[in-house]
Amino acid sequence: MAMRVPNAPGIGQMLKDGAKHFHGLEEAVYRNIGACKELAKTTRSAYGPNGMNKMVINHIEKLFVTNDAATILRELEVQHPAAKMLVLASQQQEQEIGDGTNFVLVFAGALLEYAEDLLRMGLSPTEIIEGYELALKKALEILPDLSCGSLKDLRDEAEVTRAIRTTVMSKQYGNEDYFASLIAKACVAVQTKTKTFNVDNVRTTKILGSGVLSSSVVQGMVFKKHVEGTLSKVDNAKIALYSCPVDTSHTETKGTVLIKSANELLNYSKGEENSLELQIKSIAEAGINVVVAGGKIGDMALHFLNKYNIMAVRLNSKWDLRRLGRVVAATALPRLTAPTTQETGHCDHVFISEVGETPLIVFKQDNEESSISTVVIRGSTENLMDDIERAVDDGVNTYKALTKDGRLVPGGGATEIELAKRLASYGETIPGLAQYAIKQYSQAFEAIPRALSENAGVKATEVMSKLYAAHQEGQQNAGFDIEAEGAEIKDMLEANVVDAYLTKYWGIKLATSAAVTVLRVDQIIMAKPAGGPKPPKQGGMDQDDD
Repeated sequence: MAMRVPNAPGIGQMLKDGAKHFHGLEEAVYRNIGACKELAKTTRSAYGPNGMNKMVINHIEKLFVTNDAATILRELEVQHPAAKMLVLASQQQEQEIGDGTNFVLVFAGALLEYAEDLLRMGLSPTEIIEGYELALKKALEILPDLSCGSLKDLRDEAEVTRAIRTTVMSKQYGNEDYFASLIAKACVAVQTKTKTFNVDNVRTTKILGSGVLSSSVVQGMVFKKHVEGTLSKVDNAKIALYSCPVDTSHTETKGTVLIKSANELLNYSKGEENSLELQIKSIAEAGINVVVAGGKIGDMALHFLNKYNIMAVRLNSKWDLRRLGRVVAATALPRLTAPTTQETGHCDHVFISEVGETPLIVFKQDNEESSISTVVIRGSTENLMDDIERAVDDGVNTYKALTKDGRLVPGGGATEIELAKRLASYGETIPGLAQYAIKQYSQAFEAIPRALSENAGVKATEVMSKLYAAHQEGQQNAGFDIEAEGAEIKDMLEANVVDAYLTKYWGIKLATSAAVTVLRVDQIIMAKPAGGPKPPKQGGMDQDDD
């Protein structure tokens, strides 16, 4: 009889074979901090307007060239459990504000780096966590004092452009003014009288060709499609929306028709044609001159639509159909019947346009206020247009944050240095070991201006000393001047470099809670991964013989 070798004593003997267990400072805490530091280091070089791009190829071999931290993390599929905490915090920031994801990673990475130094000095994780939580509370008390203005009128394009310019700058440095004004125009057009703003109301359409400065805003919707019929332009359009196919009607259940002669066959098909013509005639008599269908438009139906001078448009996506319903104020009908006055939509212009070699159907409203506006993005490559789309997305999300709280804080590292200065002096007033953690927390804020200066190719120590000197003199809006040749500082309010207050508020809060969560972990227990044998790797496609 074979002898069974007992498992090693401890928790290992309680777990299944193949399970892993790490505990203590060396095995669990330092290992977790190391993984988080590596993740933060990866995205740190992508921070700010001069951030480097990352080339990421995901699991389906799609190529991304971007410096947007949210996209990089989404496509990397991080597996390490502690690093995943940082990824979750950054994703939460993306959901809450839509911008500042890299700020969360860089700041959380710096907090953990300084926590490691304190642990090696002999402090316990509990003391560090206590200090960090005190510092967070104080930082969020100080932050409202650093506000350098607010967005007073959400419908003023110039004010909105100024507020979202910095957000766009981090993705599209050099074209930030142009794109900020485009985004502002699109957002202001769909902003209702109330303060509610739906991000989904600003759409983007990417058309390859020309240059980025050929991008434009359309009040209404743009679809990359051909029209089905012969009509190509309708002004003052009355629109009927159908979620069903525009074709001869079919019965719900299967049926059999017994036809005994050729005449009966002719009469049967003629009867179908006549009923379809009557349906389309009734639609035309209701004043409808544009029909939009969610299903296919049959050849016979198309013939009658052309006969009654009705433009036919087919949309494959039910979501596009719903959005168009919002733009033209129409109700999508499930059956091919003439719509009532309440169900009929209205649009000032429906026409076919061609941009480059791409055919477009444009539903355009003349009035200033539209329920949906579309940013038409032009560019020489798909990757470039994807990056502009992300910049537009960030700008629109920042506008949404400003509708909740219009306060602005200085950018360029000015807010972080002022917080670092005030927290350092606050730390000296706190008795006990928590003061060490508060001081390290204040130093972690330096990671932001450091990252900005390093990415701009300037000596970080020189920038830091000048920033601290300016802030000691009371210049709380002084930040790093990215456009200067060397380590220069400038008033960020005059330079028009401002961030939304909520971006900083949530960024600091989420980064601290992620760092604290990682520090609270003292054991890692990993069960054996489930699942049978991995499927065989697919070989490449057979090459045709030359």
